[in-house]
Amino acid sequence: MIGQLRSVVVDCPDPSELASFYEQLLGGDRVADGSDPNWVVVVASGVRLAFQRAPEYVPPVFPDPHGSQQFHLDVLVEDVEEAEEKVLALGAKLLSRDNDDTYRVYTDPVGHTFCLVWLT
Repeated sequence: MIGQLRSVVVDCPDPSELASFYEQLLGGDRVADGSDPNWVVVVASGVRLAFQRAPEYVPPVFPDPHGSQQFHLDVLVEDVEEAEEKVLALGAKLLSRDNDDTYRVYTDPVGHTFCLVWLT
């Protein structure tokens, strides 16, 4: 092993605002002290998600006919209807529903893709 994963870092226009979305989505806790408005860390299920200000942030396009989405988060839920209602209230947008109805694709408030998935 060369090293250990410390954080998944997400570019965004407002780190505090996007961190709040993920705190509510994942039940995480903010661990940064708030002294740097350009960097906020949330720990959820033992995983560090860091949000860093990107002044020239441009949201990804999904689906992108010219490339891939690079990465996305899969969020396991027990009741997708209940979870969907809550993420939409937080500012997420529904992009698509899987034909097999095992996952649904959303964007967070600034356009990063994530999926709600559930066991069938």
